[in-house]
Amino acid sequence: MDKRECKILITFFFVVMVLFYLKIPIPCIFHKITNLYCPGCGITRMINAIFHFKLEEAFSYNAYVFILILISILYLIIKYFVYIILKKEIKIPNIIIYILIIIAIIFAILRNIPSFSYLAP
Repeated sequence: MDKRECKILITFFFVVMVLFYLKIPIPCIFHKITNLYCPGCGITRMINAIFHFKLEEAFSYNAYVFILILISILYLIIKYFVYIILKKEIKIPNIIIYILIIIAIIFAILRNIPSFSYLAP
């Protein structure tokens, strides 16, 4: 993990902790304007549920980001051990990032279809 990744991760956790303890909700501008759910809708409630160890509830708020967080944690652990053992840096191929973006778009579309309302936060 390089210094930039560490700074981003530390900043993210700091902001999340401040918002969590101050109980400041983050409104979704996209939802306010369009009345549709974006791929990120429900993240604040999801993180709050994770901090209270209500994992099933967290999953229901935003299944995509919940799974993405688990995959990211696994990736960081693997990246750390590969660096420690093999002294090699692992980089995510661009194709993986493109696939994740496509999945996010599909998730956003599905969670706004009535028959997939269980995906809505």
